[in-house]
Order: sequence, then structure tokens, then C-alpha cells
Amino acid sequence: MAAALIDGHGTVREWSEAAADLLGRPAEEVCGRPVSGLLADPAEPDADLAALPPGTTVLLRHARGHAVAVRCRLLPLDGTAHRLLLAVPADRAEEFEQGAALVRALFEQQRVGVVLRNTDLSVARTNLTSPVRWSLPLGSTPADVMAVPDAVATEAGLRAVLETGVPIVDRAQHVRSLTDPAREWSFSVTALRTTDRRGHPTGVTVLLTDATSEWLAGRRLRLRHQAAIRIGPSLDVRRTAQDIVDVLVPDFADLAAVDLAEAVLVGDEPPKGFVGGDLHLHRMAARAEGGWPAGLLEPGNAFPELPDRTMVRILHEGRTFVADRATLEQAVGEGALGRLLIPEGGRYMAVAPLFARGLVLGMIGAWRIDRDEPFDPQDADLLTEIAAHASLSIDNARRYTREHRAAVALQRRLLPASTTHTPVVEAVGRYLPAADGAEIGGDWFDVIPLPSLRVAMIVGDVVGHGLHAAATMGRLRTAVQTLADLELAPDELLTRLDELVTRLAAEAGPAERDTVGATCLVALYDPVTQRCTVASAGHPPPIVAEPDGTARPVRVRPGPPLGVGGLPFETSTVHLRPGSWLALYTDGLLGRPAEGIDVAVGRLADRVTELHRSGCPLETAGHLLTTEQAGLPAADDTALLLARIRPLRVDAIAEWEFPADPATVADARAVAGGKVREWGIGDLDFAVELIVSELVTNAIRYAGGPIGLRLIHDSVLVCEVNDPSNSQPRLRRASLGDEGGRGLFLVAQMSSRWGSRYGRSGKTIWAELETSAD
Repeated sequence: MAAALIDGHGTVREWSEAAADLLGRPAEEVCGRPVSGLLADPAEPDADLAALPPGTTVLLRHARGHAVAVRCRLLPLDGTAHRLLLAVPADRAEEFEQGAALVRALFEQQRVGVVLRNTDLSVARTNLTSPVRWSLPLGSTPADVMAVPDAVATEAGLRAVLETGVPIVDRAQHVRSLTDPAREWSFSVTALRTTDRRGHPTGVTVLLTDATSEWLAGRRLRLRHQAAIRIGPSLDVRRTAQDIVDVLVPDFADLAAVDLAEAVLVGDEPPKGFVGGDLHLHRMAARAEGGWPAGLLEPGNAFPELPDRTMVRILHEGRTFVADRATLEQAVGEGALGRLLIPEGGRYMAVAPLFARGLVLGMIGAWRIDRDEPFDPQDADLLTEIAAHASLSIDNARRYTREHRAAVALQRRLLPASTTHTPVVEAVGRYLPAADGAEIGGDWFDVIPLPSLRVAMIVGDVVGHGLHAAATMGRLRTAVQTLADLELAPDELLTRLDELVTRLAAEAGPAERDTVGATCLVALYDPVTQRCTVASAGHPPPIVAEPDGTARPVRVRPGPPLGVGGLPFETSTVHLRPGSWLALYTDGLLGRPAEGIDVAVGRLADRVTELHRSGCPLETAGHLLTTEQAGLPAADDTALLLARIRPLRVDAIAEWEFPADPATVADARAVAGGKVREWGIGDLDFAVELIVSELVTNAIRYAGGPIGLRLIHDSVLVCEVNDPSNSQPRLRRASLGDEGGRGLFLVAQMSSRWGSRYGRSGKTIWAELETSAD
């Protein structure tokens, strides 16, 4: 700003350096001369210059001859006739006026926050002075008003602007109050560096636009997205309830709980309406920031009866309602019920019913404890939307629970008892459904006692899951028991079973035909020979643990899975000494090994070795094998049959061989009767002698020799006669005039049961008698 001192006659008495720079005239040239000589138009009188209104633009003559436009003002001085002339270049004055108008406009409005900060980031000037919205005290820094993480981020950004001059433009910034972290805002921030005329930084100008409403809308949108993704993947009611509260806390509320109807937990439909204030609910899931408050209703407990019928009616109508603490305390009281339902420090509550297909499955309750803002209509709509989505997931889980429970009950009814004891085998069976979310399958096991103390052990795995697989498993198990009673060899039994599965596939619809199938393993143990014959239809091999504990997979030649047809099945034989273990299992016990089935089978054999050598009971070993597998994310169900071979008594078997001579009948009768009396069961000698006499006589008459006779004594007395014929004996009733035909009738009358089976050459006719003494 140029300055000059003008006396009462219009003569320049003093001349500033700025004035000399402005007109290029030093003080020596100007002082003592009339001020009118400085005008570009010399004809303009001094009186006119003095009379010009303040801020008038005047043209002054530069020393080089060109005109300089200035804004000038004459100021009178007290006690003298002198006046002070002030002048600035007109263009610079206009710039100052525009800047002042801009600054004045910015600070007078309230829509955009303006903060002028010094180089130390302290507030020099601001229009954020409203205690209702935001207030920044003069001299404060970000660390004085913001939560520490927000202050650190804000200061880092502003210092970068101050140091580099690169502005921040429209950056989203989330801010929480230092004194009340529950108060939070979102701003759109623009920051510019301010400099002096020499370009030196003088501070940072920050422009703030409130974007809290947009941020809340974005947060609600993200919450909707999270709810759609995280709620519903599980078909477990409790897991789904926990997913709901995990989504709500902390983004929507500080505390949330899900209460479900008792009937929903077991898969049934809840009642159509509520009786009084009793909702018949149980708290299933809960979550709170900083831990669940003491004294508040905890998960697993029944929801108490509410005295306020209005709240119950609103829930029954499927409406969401919000309330503050005072309203809730008025409704439920401040006593024990209030302390059970209202958290300490809780300010606002929102409750949305889980409403699906006209049924109230439960409700979602959410509390804001550390936040000042109540639940607004947008929050209520959001909770309603989340509850609607969650209701469908809860209802799906409920219906799955009902169907799964029915399927599991059906399958368990179709499976045999978990433990089986025969004179020669002690067996433990275990069934384990697949992991969370999978349906029950068609895995099964069976232990079938056969004549002559033999035992058939079977495991199978039907293709698919669900009721269809369980029903197919039941049909196959029935067929196996029927075929086993025919005393077929394992390979022949699988052949018959393969034909049955092929027929079942033909009966199925075209879309299901390719899904009908099964794998199966049949093991037939004969205690007399201590040999186990095994045949496999696409099934993993059994594992044998010797009496010393060494376990190994049995080398089997598996045939195709049942239902393929057209290919034969082969048998393998393994010697099982008393004290050995035999493990039959489905592939669910192996999991899904990346290294291959053989490695997984070997690993299972090593585990069987450990359990056998540890001396643990058979039932404990079966439990450990299946529960250890349960710790893995199994996608298939599992069946395990673990058997221990029991020894027969040393003298439990007696064998003889006779030629096909009628004279040998008496010898056979005599040795059999003597052996029975030797075993101490002389009360059976007559029945045994009669049965031996009839069976040996029939063998001599119809089959020829040699004829084998075997007696087996354990819990029953078994009498076997072997002959080389393959003809099937038939029981018939002889007429009064028939001379023969009564032999098998007498055998049937004297024994508890009888039958025949075929070997590779010839057949065996057997009869069992109950004993009352060892």
C-alpha cells in the first residue's frame, strides 16, 4: 500500500517507499510538489481528488509515462490540516475484495465447514461453532477433539498437504469424538495449503461437507449385504441364530440376542398364537461388545413371560418396534424381570419378530448402549429386512431338522444293535452321520449269526443321501439277511445282491437310475477252520489286527459296485486266530485323503494297531476311531464294524469219517452218543443218536461216501453230516402207507433248527440242539 502525506495546500510532504515503487518516483522528486501533478490528467483539480469517495479508482502517472490505476482514500488527520493519502493498485484491491467476499461467504454459511489451521495444525478460524452439530475450539488440534486413531490419520493427511502442497480433494473421513466415542460422523474433506506472497506455507484450509447420512446409508447397505452372505449357509438352527447376532454386533447395535420358539429347536412348527404374555421362547444366541452383561438373560435359558400384552400382540402381528429405556422399564418394570431383559446402560431397543409362513418362529432384540442416536425408521426397516431373510433361513433349518431327525430315526431303526455277541465273535458297530449340513446316508453294517457257529459280517454304502438312500439301505440289508440265511458263499451273495440292485435301478425313474448303487463287503468267518472268506463289491479292504496287535489291510480283489452287473466277484481268504481284530468300514472313515486311498487305509491300520496294543475295550476302540474322524470336515457318513475273534473250547469239535456202508450207521450213532455223554450233555444223547442215524442213513442211501460227521459243542450243539452229493434235501410229510420219508421230519422235530449248505464239492446237512449245560 502506497502512502503520502498531503498538506492543506495539496502539496506532498511525505512519500513512502511503496509509493515510490508504485509510480517509479523517489521522494525527492515528489515531495514539495502538488499532488495534482501525479494525476495522469493534469487538468483534474486537487479539490476533486479530495472529494473522491473512498475506494475510487484514479489514474496516476508513472515515471515512465504510462498510467497506473489505483484505489485511493484520503484520510483527515486530527489536529492538523494534513491528510493521509492511501493507494493500492486497482487490480490488487479488486483481488482483495473478492477474497474478502469469498472468506466472508464461507464463514457466514453453515452447510460447508471451513477450518483455517496454522502450521502447527491448530485452529485459527472456523465456522464450526455449533454445540449441537460440531464445534472446534480456536487453538485446538485434531488430537484435542478426535479419537486417537482418527486424530493420527487426520494429522498425517494435513501435514502431507502442508509439506507437499498437494491438496486433498473430496476424501471420505470417518471421525469419532474423543470424549464420547459413540458419537461419530463422516465427512467429505478437501484440504489446501495456504501461502504468503513469498510462497511460504502459512497453514492449511480445510473444507468439510457432512456425509454422515450417506455413510449411514452405505453402512446399512453393507449390513444388508453381510446379512445376505452370512445368514443362512448353515442348516443348523443354533448356528443360524448365532450368525444373526454376529452380523448385527457391532455394526448395527452394541448388543443383540435371538430368541426362538421351543418347537423350532426340535423341528416342529410353533403354535399359531401366544397365550397371554408367554412367548414359549428360549434364548439361542447372544453377543455384546465387551462381553455379555452379568444378570442379563443368557443363551440356553427360557424367555420369561411378559406382562405387557401390547408388545406380545405387536410381535404376533409380525411388526418391528423400537423403544427407549424408559418405555421398556414402564412395560416390564424395574424389578427382577427388568434386570433380566434390560441391559445396564441400555438406551434404545429394537425388536423384530422372525415371521415366516404365518408363524412367529422367534424374535431378534438389539440394544444400543454406548450410542446417543436412537433407532430411526430406517434402522427399523433394516432390522425388519434382516429378520425377514433370517426367518426364511431359520424356517429352512427347522424343516431340515425335522426331516433329518426323521431320516436319522429311520436309519437307526434299520441298523442292528450296536453290539453283537456270538460264541465266536464279539462285534461293535458304530454309525456316524456326515458333518454339519449334510444329510444322513445309506451306510450300514450287520452281523448275522449263521449255523455251525459261523458268522457273516457285512458293511455297505448306498450311493446318495437322505431318505431315499436310507430306504434303499433297508431293502439291501433285508436282502442280505435273507441271502445269508441261505448260507451262500460271499461271492455268490454279492452276485444275488447285484441282481437286486440292478432291478431297483430299473424300477427307478430315468433321472434317478444312475444314482441307484452301492458298495458292499461280505466277510464269512468259520470258527472250525479259523478262516474268514471275504468278497468285495467296490468297497475298501478290511483290516486285520493279529493277536500281537500288528494290523494290515487284507489283500482283496474287489469286484464292481453293486448295480453295474455282468462281472464276477472273487473271494479272498485270511486266517483269523483267536484274539484277532477285524475292522470293516465305509469310505467315510477315510475322509478325502489327498494322498490316495491306499495311504489312508494304511494310516487307519496303524491306528488300529495302536488301539489293539493298548488293550482298550473293543467298544472304546470303535468310539475312538469314529470320533477322531468326526473332528474332520467329513462330507460323507461313516459306518464301522469292529470284531474280536473269540476262541472255541479245545475239545469243542469232534469229527469222524465213515464209508458209505449201512453198517457204519451204528458206529456213527455210537461215537456221537459217546461224545455227547463225554461233554456232559447226556440228556441229548437220544436226540443226537436219532438225528445222526437219520442223516447218515440218508447220505448212504442217496449220496454215497465218504461221509463226514462233525459235532460242535458251545452254546448249542451242532450236528453236521457231509456227503459228496449236491441234491437238495426236502422235508415232506409221509402218508400212512409210505415206508420212508420220515427222516427229515424226525430231524426237524428233535432239533431247534436244521438246514443245509453247499460247498465246492458236496453239501452239509446240519441240525442244532439247545443245551442246558456246558
